[in-house]
Amino acid sequence: MSEKTTVTKKSSFTSSFGFVLAAAGSAVGLGNIWRFPYLAAKNGGGLFILIYLVLAFTFGFALLTTDIAIGRKTGKNALEAFGEISKKWKFIGVLSFIVPAIILTYYSVVGGWITKYMFSYLIGESKQLASDGYFSNFISAPIAPIVFMLVFLALTALVVYAGVEKGIEKFSKFVMPGLLLLIIGIAIFAVTRSFTDENGVTRTGLQGMAIYFIPDFSGLTFSKFFQIVLDAMCQLFYSLSVAMGIMVTYGSYVKKDYNLSKSVTQIEVFDTGVAILAGLMVVPTVYVFSGIEGMKEGASLMFISLPKVFDAMGAIGPIVGFVFFIMVIFAALTSSVSIMETLVASCMGFFKKSRKTTSLIIFTVFASAAVVICMGYNVLFFNITLPNGAQAQLLDVMDYISNFLIMPIVSLCTCILIGWVAKPKTVIEEMESSGHKFKKKALYSVIVKYFAPVIMVILLAKALGLF
Repeated sequence: MSEKTTVTKKSSFTSSFGFVLAAAGSAVGLGNIWRFPYLAAKNGGGLFILIYLVLAFTFGFALLTTDIAIGRKTGKNALEAFGEISKKWKFIGVLSFIVPAIILTYYSVVGGWITKYMFSYLIGESKQLASDGYFSNFISAPIAPIVFMLVFLALTALVVYAGVEKGIEKFSKFVMPGLLLLIIGIAIFAVTRSFTDENGVTRTGLQGMAIYFIPDFSGLTFSKFFQIVLDAMCQLFYSLSVAMGIMVTYGSYVKKDYNLSKSVTQIEVFDTGVAILAGLMVVPTVYVFSGIEGMKEGASLMFISLPKVFDAMGAIGPIVGFVFFIMVIFAALTSSVSIMETLVASCMGFFKKSRKTTSLIIFTVFASAAVVICMGYNVLFFNITLPNGAQAQLLDVMDYISNFLIMPIVSLCTCILIGWVAKPKTVIEEMESSGHKFKKKALYSVIVKYFAPVIMVILLAKALGLF
């Protein structure tokens, strides 16, 4: 088959189930497994979860619906789709291309860290993983982080190289059920644990589950409540894979007779359910073996706190640790595949090259860029204060630019385009084009015109340190 034929043949998901699993796989990533649990622990457990659920099925629903509907309506990749809606707004596609381009450079580095931990548990190095300074020594090493990053990125490229039907869809159908089973299994294990420390204090997984689910209103002020709402919005934004072209690209692969409204709901339920289960898996485990103090570790929870927790479990710890990082690898890969697919799809359309050629080029370019990110912990190390007050190295700066600046801008511009320029009927008509009713169209119109733009402005102001 000629390259021209390969380029012009339009790929598509073979079933709505395959689309839902692939899209849910994109949404279910490190944001769910790593970020959600520590934010829930930090922000009053059940109160954070309650706020997150409300936002997920209002704000999140509108953004997810918009991206997927634009993709299916235009049949174009993210780089071209917005220009099909309005030529003057084509720049949104360019911005949405930049986001995954930045994210892939550092996501593959973090994926390499996860790959390293999984491998270390496999070869029996659990004691070393739990030792003080192990993580910082590993990420600052000159060679090892690069090697594991390349392994992770190569696995990602292999799936994308195989295509939509034989690669992404087949991979998602295999991995996502396995991921769900692993999360449920570890969650059940977590809530049934108990541990007595050297002071004779016994803590149980059920107590940890209560801390996780029961809202904590102690010391709650308006300022603190507002911060919890902002954290929940940021997490939702981070989790659903919106504003980065992924859902637009996946939407372009969806056949016209699929019920998009049903699919969006299924993706949201799957993504939110996995996030809550991930918290149920992590928070009780850390509480049992490390107490309340262990739950305050924040972003270092996965690579520093949990290995110590697994070590405290005794003989079963290395097995649990290995299974845990296998599960995290699954989650990270489904997200990185969607990120790379967005870049490959856009470049295929722009440069008129085949999927295989484009996949190899993208792998080479982003492997080189990721090497630079790895060097941010040794020869290129620096530490600066970001506008939002956070301390940052090179990886953190890239995350800040993509997730906290460009993504809210993309979503804000998308809401203005659909809410005020092309009008909500553009999306509503596409949602109903298959003959299925879009029951939430009134809610959708209000959110995309008024609610979502205000949220985007608030997120941008927070990122810029304006409050």
